This record gives sequence, structure tokens and C-alpha cells, in this order.
Amino acid sequence: MTSENLLASWRRVSLVAFATLAGMWIALPAVANAAEEGKQIFQDKCAACHTVGNGALVGPDLKGVAERRPREWLEQWIAAPDAMIAKKDPYAINLLHQFHDVQMPNPGLSASEIASVLAYVENPGQAGTTAQAASAPAVQGNPEAGKDLFTGVVRFANGGPPCMACHSVGGIGALGGGQLGPDLTEVVKRYGGAAAVDAFVAGTPTPTMRAVWSQHPLTTQERADVVSFIGQAEVSQRPAEAIWQLTGVAVLGVVILLVIAALRWQNRLRFGVRRPMVAKPTTGHTDPRNGGWFTGTYHPGWKARFESKR
Repeated sequence: MTSENLLASWRRVSLVAFATLAGMWIALPAVANAAEEGKQIFQDKCAACHTVGNGALVGPDLKGVAERRPREWLEQWIAAPDAMIAKKDPYAINLLHQFHDVQMPNPGLSASEIASVLAYVENPGQAGTTAQAASAPAVQGNPEAGKDLFTGVVRFANGGPPCMACHSVGGIGALGGGQLGPDLTEVVKRYGGAAAVDAFVAGTPTPTMRAVWSQHPLTTQERADVVSFIGQAEVSQRPAEAIWQLTGVAVLGVVILLVIAALRWQNRLRFGVRRPMVAKPTTGHTDPRNGGWFTGTYHPGWKARFESKR
């Protein structure tokens, strides 16, 4: 190879390298912008259940997820996790069982938003750090204070409704709480620990929670107190005596209704409309207005109805 050919080859290599570096340089702001947008979406939609490098919560830690799963699979999973579970995707089913069968809700993201989230997950450094590290010291919760907040004995600082307005849990009596939300008796066990439940509550990922708590957020201490209460051993399952109490209340209610009905209807045959219809008249007339009354005792009001027309 002549020196001229060698020089030409080096020039071509230099041009290709320069073009590549220039393209990467131009693309850097776009990547940073996508990551920044993805960070905001992640915090709004995902941070209640996931971190990027800070450990598992309700769902897995997403650090390195782009290396573990193909991008196409990740896009399908983020777009419609319920559809992936429905079609029995093996990896999705295994992930579901691994994280206590808590199914990921459909986040309702567009294709561009999914791309931004993946840009952030793949390059979290482009948009700074995300959530507090899981290893950081947690706020110590008071279960007694948490019970008072849950039942409404003590109001939340920002004016939110008591938890039992929507949820029930073991340990608050036989009648329990509301039925709008799920029973929280074993939620700490189902979600894999108190830290996961705390992150879930802080993120308010469901539409109902967001509608209620976006304007009345719980303080860090309030969350810790409530989670500490529902995580206690005595409320981790409903005691058998609570079931019997509920049964007793139901039986007592039925008995009271039957007694009221018996008192209300005890004279239905004696003073009602059935007795005159089946009784025999004392005369040959079939109508008491034409003379004679049926044998038996009648309510004065019944007689008055006929006497006024005679």
C-alpha cells in the first residue's frame, strides 16, 4: 500500500470517528432530556414499588434491568403488565410469584413515555439520583399512634380521612373498617416488608389513593406509625374470636328483627282483612252493611268503616 493510499485510509477512519463522536455529542442532550422526563414519570408512576439501585420494594430493583431483559419485552411489560400475565409469559409469571403475587398495575403510559422511563432506568445518572436508599435509617414508628391514626381517634396533620374509612384490618374490633379498599390484615407480609408498604403509601400509585392523598399527604412519621401498627403480630391475622363476635352480632340482629315483626303482626288475623273474609256471618246476609256481623272479635276501626256507610 502506497503512502497516499495509507493516508487516504487514515483520513476516512478519522472522518468516520469524527462523525460518530459528533453524533454522540449531539445526541447527549436528547438522552439527558429523555432521562429527565423519565425520572419525573418514574417518581410519579413507579417509585412507590421500585428503585434504581436502592434495593427491592414491592417490586424488583430496576438497576440493570435492560441487561436482564430485551427492550421489546420491557416495553410490552410496562405498557400492559396485565396482558403479559394473562398470556402466561414465563418470566412475568415467575416475577409475580417472586414478589408475593402482588400484580403490577397498568401505569397507562404512552410509547414515548415508556421510552423516557427506560432512558432514565438505563442512565439514572443523566437525571440525578432517585429515591432514598433502602439502607438509610428508617423513621421509628409507634404502633399505638398508628392505630389512633388508622381508626380516626387522632386526625392526620394534613387533614386526610382515617384509613378505616376505606380499609379494614385485624386488631380494630369485630366490625372492622371500610370495604372500598382491600383488607390490610396481611399487607406487610404480602408486600415483603414494612419498607415496601411505606414506599407504596408514600407513592400513592392507585387512582383512588392519589385522588384522596395528593391534597392531604401523610407525614413521614405518620406513615411510619400506621405501617408499624398494621405490621404488628396481633393484627397480622384476624383472631377466631372476632369471627364469632361477627356471627353473634348477625344472629342478634336477626332475632331483633323477628321480635319486631312478631309484635307488629301479632293481630294481623284478629284485626286484619283476612278474618272477615273467612268467618261465617250471624245472619243470612253476606255483607255486614246489610245486617249482622261475623262471629268473633273485630277491631273497632274495622266496624267503624262499615257503620259510617250504613
